[in-house]
Amino acid sequence: MGRHRALASVRRGVAKWPFAVVGVVALIGLGWAGWAWIDHVLDQRAAAQSHACPQGDAVLHVAVAPSAAGAVDQAAKTWNQQKAVVYDRCVRVEVTALDSPRVFAGLSGDWDQSALGVRPEAWLPESTFWVNRLAAADNALVVTAAESVATSPVVLAVPYEAMKPLVNGQSFLFGDLAELTSVPDGWARYGKPEWGRFSVAMPDPASNAASVLAIQCAIAGASPQRAGPVTVETLTLPAVQQNLAQLAASRPGAVPATTIDALMELGKVGKVQGAPFSAVPVTEVDLYRRNLGMDGKPQVGKPLYEVAARGPSPAADFPFVALSTPGNDQTLLRAAQKFRDFLKQTEQQQAFNRAGLRAAGGVAYPRDAPGIRWDSATTSLVPADATTTQQISATWTNAADGGQVVTVLVDVSRSMLGNGGDGKNRITWVKQALHGMTDRMAAGSLGIWEFSRKLEGDRPYKRLAPTAPVAEQRPALHAGIDALTPASATHLYTSLEAVYQAAINAYAEGKRNRVVVITDGPNDGGLTYAQIRDRLRELGQPRGKLPISFVAIGPDPNRQEITELARSTGGTVSALTEAKGIDGALGQLLSADG
Repeated sequence: MGRHRALASVRRGVAKWPFAVVGVVALIGLGWAGWAWIDHVLDQRAAAQSHACPQGDAVLHVAVAPSAAGAVDQAAKTWNQQKAVVYDRCVRVEVTALDSPRVFAGLSGDWDQSALGVRPEAWLPESTFWVNRLAAADNALVVTAAESVATSPVVLAVPYEAMKPLVNGQSFLFGDLAELTSVPDGWARYGKPEWGRFSVAMPDPASNAASVLAIQCAIAGASPQRAGPVTVETLTLPAVQQNLAQLAASRPGAVPATTIDALMELGKVGKVQGAPFSAVPVTEVDLYRRNLGMDGKPQVGKPLYEVAARGPSPAADFPFVALSTPGNDQTLLRAAQKFRDFLKQTEQQQAFNRAGLRAAGGVAYPRDAPGIRWDSATTSLVPADATTTQQISATWTNAADGGQVVTVLVDVSRSMLGNGGDGKNRITWVKQALHGMTDRMAAGSLGIWEFSRKLEGDRPYKRLAPTAPVAEQRPALHAGIDALTPASATHLYTSLEAVYQAAINAYAEGKRNRVVVITDGPNDGGLTYAQIRDRLRELGQPRGKLPISFVAIGPDPNRQEITELARSTGGTVSALTEAKGIDGALGQLLSADG
């Protein structure tokens, strides 16, 4: 009996909790499996609904610099195969290769669909320089921050015989260009005195990114911050202004309009002696494409060779930005952001490498690349900000032209006391920009006028400083700018007629003359639009000889009227939502042809 009780006691002692745990685990497992099944079903339904695209189809048009267009088009094909869905719409990406100057001109003016195709909702130029330029012309056009998807260093393209002296001799620095090009025997520095002057073709930096980046690096080399960034204050330094003046004065004659054309001219000769110039600043990828005739132009002569600087060097950063769309289409905005992120993925980055661009995909650069070494490891120049970038172009244009003749007419209506951004009113931002402009103009002439209503007797305008050489009246210009004080109304057109007549009387032949109007409101008295249009026509200036350009602040200026006036004279219109962007807008405007 005792034995049976012992056995019974053992049986009663078996724990039940393991079975309970197993049961709970089983229930959890079944629950998880059930949830996974439900989730899978939901995913399938979502996928089915996505492919059905309940909100229809959409097309994201992307304008791309030709040097990156092949890689981006390849990425677009992969994207389209995946049938991407954004906000219940199937989004297909279409890529168009377009030169950045043409895209900028179209976006900042009237987009010519017959010549350029459909207006893009996103843009990938070769440099943020173009994004900054577009924002300076109309800061409502760029709706996302610029994000780089690839890069390409700026190098000097030279004939083969010039490569070894430059690579093996005394180090080439962008900061030395002014000194190197301003002496008659620059090649002597590299052991080739018989080659004479070392000349560099610098196509217009207002329309050639490689030129403006090279100039930026040359400026940095003459400043205390040799690795950058160049600032607007840097441009006022005497050493920097002298450096720019030297570089501008040493330009070879008849420089082609574009970097590609300059490369073709140098390639036709294929050697230093007898060539129109010794070197051309160019992005590495554009030189690679030029040597193989991949840029749509005929392949000529012998390939040119890249020479990288041994110090700080600029790079084109190939930024992707979304642009404003009619009706502020959020689907296309989100699609642009998603496609930008797609371009940063490894497979797409490798495609950029194979196209001759630097990217995160590795080092699988093209093997068939005459003149390119792909090993030009250089110290990157810290780039200038958006405002300074435009001011560099304007400062160079002024130096290269031997000084512009600029007459500025400033709106001092009461609305200029309105908020201009960052806690400052509009007139404060305007005065700050004009003071900076005065200090940066090492040459040329500048005059300041103001307008409102009854500022001088019955006249709605007043001259604060005559249009005269800046160097002779800098204190008077600063005093005139300080005197700008908001008053009452906006009698724009009567004031414009008086200023334009004065600019004609002071016209300087052989110089770039222009009238610049800064305003934040519509004309509200005096001459009407029809009258000022007729008066300007009666004054009879050939279009482009004395352009009128406007900087319009805020939503109130009559954009249609001032745009027509600007176009009739060969000028431009820059539109700003806030006055704090006026410094960059003036820089963009003063570096433009009109």
